[in-house]
Amino acid sequence: MKKSRGRTCRKRRRRKHLKSFMHGVNCSHKLEYIKLKKWLKERGFEDSNLRPAEFWGTGRGLMTTKALQAGDVIISLPEKCLLTTSTVLSSCLGGHIENWKPPVSPLLALCTFLIAEKHAGEKSPWKPYLDVLPKTYTCPACLGPDVISLLPKPLKKKAQEQKMMIRELFRSSRAFFSSLQPLFAESTGTIFNFSALQWAWCTVNTRTIYMKHPHRDCFSLEPDVYALAPYLDLLNHSPNVQVKAGFNEQTRSYEIWTNSQCKKYQEVLICYGPHDNQRLLLEYGFVATDNPHSSVYVSADILLKYFSPLDKQRKAKVSILKDNDFLENLTFGWEGPSWRLLTALKVLSLAAEEFACWRRILLGDVSSARNEQQALATAAKICQFLIEETQHVLLQISQLKRDKENLKTHLALVEMLRSEDLKILQKSAEILCNLNLGTA
Repeated sequence: MKKSRGRTCRKRRRRKHLKSFMHGVNCSHKLEYIKLKKWLKERGFEDSNLRPAEFWGTGRGLMTTKALQAGDVIISLPEKCLLTTSTVLSSCLGGHIENWKPPVSPLLALCTFLIAEKHAGEKSPWKPYLDVLPKTYTCPACLGPDVISLLPKPLKKKAQEQKMMIRELFRSSRAFFSSLQPLFAESTGTIFNFSALQWAWCTVNTRTIYMKHPHRDCFSLEPDVYALAPYLDLLNHSPNVQVKAGFNEQTRSYEIWTNSQCKKYQEVLICYGPHDNQRLLLEYGFVATDNPHSSVYVSADILLKYFSPLDKQRKAKVSILKDNDFLENLTFGWEGPSWRLLTALKVLSLAAEEFACWRRILLGDVSSARNEQQALATAAKICQFLIEETQHVLLQISQLKRDKENLKTHLALVEMLRSEDLKILQKSAEILCNLNLGTA
């Protein structure tokens, strides 16, 4: 009997541990969060029902200690807690920024402030916030060429552009960084190096909330719409929740209201916007499972591969698609091929005697049953090609994960993106099979 009771207790403990892990493991006892909460309280933040926790699937986030109903305020962060360009200008960097010509961008001002404060260490009044910021990021700017080569073609191009943009920002900012030398005992070349700027840029790009500020002459004409929001930025994204967010002029606080319910001890999730997975990875460095906004892009070269170069009207058809912006944003989604993709395929499938109907097709009309059937059959072929290509990349990733231990985290991220793409393509293939059977 004793043995049986012991087994039952162990099972109960295991279940309890698993349940708490699924709900989230409370981390509010950790010193870094205790210091952050104390720091926020000094700036007028009233302790809410949110607690830092580690969650299965999303990692670090915030859990609620009471059930939330639609219309409840999730968080209200006083203006004094926000890090904006006003914060930067009121720091020792302010005078240097105001005197520097040509004016720096609001983005560079925030990046410079983050690097300077991080370098200040214990002396920085922002240390409690800096201590909870990620040490590294997983947006494409931080991925190596081996990992970037495994991304879908449209994202690969944007990832390379992101990397180049940060390199250009670093190159063009060197003279400005040098002008700050009177503020530092150490060489500014050591403090404001490329990896420091990359970290600061990723911090601003992945963690800021949208908050419009009036233009100031000491900044360039780029929009000044950034605010870093300590604690609030621990809230993770879900495409399936709805929230309302904005700066409340009456309370002088940035507030988020939920339009959904959230049970006690569950993770509180917000929506960063109706973004597909490629956008989420590019801007924030993560991928959402079963994202309803996600789709798989079909590049123009893949599209045209399925049409004969001997077609005398091919050049004219491509020109029509290009002039009417039908060679971009062609996708497969959870509901099958997009209307734009099918329209492009219908134009390319026009027989010589139907060519004059191209305008009608762009407006959504039907040219002929043959044209409709050919467009669907070609969509199915493209979908199958993309399925095989995605499966091949997933196999490559699987092999690389075994060989390159240091790239495991980055490879797992691309693997997740590609696996989500595969789910969408398989669903599209199923839909196209049914449509093709219906038109046969």
